[in-house]
Amino acid sequence: MADSRGGHSDGPLLLGVRHHGPGSARAVRAALQAARPRVVLVEGPPEADALIALAADEGMQPPVALLAHVVDQPGRSAFWPLAEFSPEWVAIRWALEHDVPARFIDLPATHTLVWGREDEAPDASATPSGPEDAAQAPGESSPDEALRIDPLAVLAETAGYDDPERWWEDVIEHRGVQDGEAFGPFAVLAEAMGALREAYGSGGHDRDLVREAYMRLQVRTAQREFGDDVAVVCGAWHVPALRRKATVAADRALLRGLPKAKVAMTWVPWTHRRLSRISGYGAGIDSPGWYGHLFSAPDRPIERWMTKVAGLLRDEDRIISSAHVIEAVRLADTLAAMRGRPLPGLTETTDAVRAVMCEGSDVPLTLVHDRLVVGDVLGEVPASAPAVPLQRDLARLQRRLRLKPEALERELELDLRKENDAERSRLLHRLRLLGIEWGAPAESRGSTGTFREAWRLRWEPELAVRVAEAGVWGTTVLAAATAKAEADAVAARALADVTALAERCLLAELPDALPVVMRILADRAALDADVGHLAQALPALVRSLRYGDVRGTGTHALAEVAVGLAERVFVGLPPACAALDAEAAEEMRGHVDAVHGAVGLLGEVATAAVPAGEADGARAAGTRSGIRARWHSVLRTLATRDTIPGVIRGRAVRLLLDDGELAQDEAARLMGLVLSPGTAPGDAAAWIEGFVGGGSGGGMLLVHDERLLGLVDAWLTGVPADAFTDVLPLLRRTFSAYEPGVRRTLGELVRRGPGVRGNAAPTSAPPGFDPELDTERADAVLPVLHLLLGLDEPTATDDNDLVGVS
Repeated sequence: MADSRGGHSDGPLLLGVRHHGPGSARAVRAALQAARPRVVLVEGPPEADALIALAADEGMQPPVALLAHVVDQPGRSAFWPLAEFSPEWVAIRWALEHDVPARFIDLPATHTLVWGREDEAPDASATPSGPEDAAQAPGESSPDEALRIDPLAVLAETAGYDDPERWWEDVIEHRGVQDGEAFGPFAVLAEAMGALREAYGSGGHDRDLVREAYMRLQVRTAQREFGDDVAVVCGAWHVPALRRKATVAADRALLRGLPKAKVAMTWVPWTHRRLSRISGYGAGIDSPGWYGHLFSAPDRPIERWMTKVAGLLRDEDRIISSAHVIEAVRLADTLAAMRGRPLPGLTETTDAVRAVMCEGSDVPLTLVHDRLVVGDVLGEVPASAPAVPLQRDLARLQRRLRLKPEALERELELDLRKENDAERSRLLHRLRLLGIEWGAPAESRGSTGTFREAWRLRWEPELAVRVAEAGVWGTTVLAAATAKAEADAVAARALADVTALAERCLLAELPDALPVVMRILADRAALDADVGHLAQALPALVRSLRYGDVRGTGTHALAEVAVGLAERVFVGLPPACAALDAEAAEEMRGHVDAVHGAVGLLGEVATAAVPAGEADGARAAGTRSGIRARWHSVLRTLATRDTIPGVIRGRAVRLLLDDGELAQDEAARLMGLVLSPGTAPGDAAAWIEGFVGGGSGGGMLLVHDERLLGLVDAWLTGVPADAFTDVLPLLRRTFSAYEPGVRRTLGELVRRGPGVRGNAAPTSAPPGFDPELDTERADAVLPVLHLLLGLDEPTATDDNDLVGVS
């Protein structure tokens, strides 16, 4: 035992490991089984000692993480992730299975969470995390990466390797644990780390010295209680420091004066993806799924891995046979022999999969890397783990609504007419209001009606921090969302922010918060004189009115504010549109489009939103025709006032034409006036963009109305050469947005010559259109129409009616 313990028979058993290394995990299990210590000390925050027993709970499924956060500032937090193949997890599980005490001995989180962070804003995305090498513990930050060495990289370079991962696989992962040498790997690794510490000291991170001083104190305490039958599982980088002789006074001096904060700790689920470097949490491994496979495979790991890959590719409808698996295994073994490796590693298996199963393509290989090499395994934590009240309420709602958190992204379609789906929608909207982005709205692939919602769900481990942060607003999701909405309304700076918040309150069904938001909205709307702000606020406000029908929420107060806001927009819009430059005019054109859509919806829902018998409210809401009539009057003013930019005038004419408030002849007359020689080419081009641009279907309008196309064509051919280069970019932007078929048809019309240009009607129909109605072709659809409409056999009268419809 003297040699197996690195030449020290009178000290603790120091097991230096690589965090999240399956080879280290197997070696730790073998060493503990051989040494049978009376106590196991593990690198980690001592505040978590009370949580160790939960690791034996049946509901605890790694990967999991210890979460520590400052009680008054939950955003100031840190994670200590542990996977099934983490040596620390294996040590804890061994201790629990053999009734041996287990303790954490790293510097307490009460210091690490505030040490050097007093002036930093809390940010969960920047919390301390695990190492990218064997020198750094889970939960440790690296503020000076430029000076910090990577022990594995140094050892790999010394051994002639250019890849530290490949060196580690060859030396540790592929070595295995032989009978009689359970302690040998630790002695060799401790000797190597001792040489590195002698050459590099703390490796550029002085905090290691403080942490190691605390560890030495904890080891001494355990030795006084249990003698030398103490096993210490820590990063291999720390082994030389723990073996070094230092006085108690010297160690305590290093710890004197450290800042403190009150912290809370719990277990939270973790994922394999968050164990990888690509996640930003730097836990030290690039391939957690591969490492998990190496740790769990009882034998023939390469054959089992290739079988997993084949199953994944088959699920993606790729033709993979048993022969592919056999050939891939043979190729991996051959590559390992050619490269001088004891066994095939991830590099060899990846190359074999690419050549044999993916036919040289990296596209399916990307799927293999994402699903298997990294993986989306999500751990589970038992309900008995400590949690803030908000977390417990959220877990209760998730169970009741059958919304299980999952690491793999999935889409959820909700029908708001069903009570369970409506409750799911309210929960997701409330969580988004609290900043807990579990679900993100998505485009529905089914109906586009307001009674349907689509969500994209994906549970990320750091959402546990967001839940803890949101716990300051209330103990339940409803109470917290209500308090947060009220606070956001008071703090909102822009009117559009308040209207958007009102919409979110309706979506989340927060009846107690809505009156506060509406009061602030009315006050802000009364004081804001900027028409642009009012125009931005109106669409969101009007959209919110729909939810009175869909979700059963009373919105009559919202309707009154919306109508008042619309009236102020009607009055202030014409003066606000005068004398604008090109950029401001384009922005205002967007406001005009938004207000137009809002007015159309407002006219439909405003009256319905006012309860019967409320005369004042009915007068405020107005009638559907009255609201639209006032808006159409505003559009006529915009269309005919010369001081208004062309892009806005053209858009106003187009909106009136689409609503049937402007005859085709009058639209052609206004276009003719604008495109006359007396109008500057730039202004005329802007008018054209407003009339037929912006994705408003203007291309089809020109296809079906040759008078308008003739006016545009005649104007374009008459633009002077010196002005043509100025208007060309604007025209290209306008017409390039059309569908290819529309552009092709317009080109054919211009090449053919669209009738007598400028006349009231063309002399011939465009290509593909007959001048007269083809009654025989119309009759052919009648049987199908009767079938779709569920009508009886067609009669002569029905035929005539349906021909007219078709």
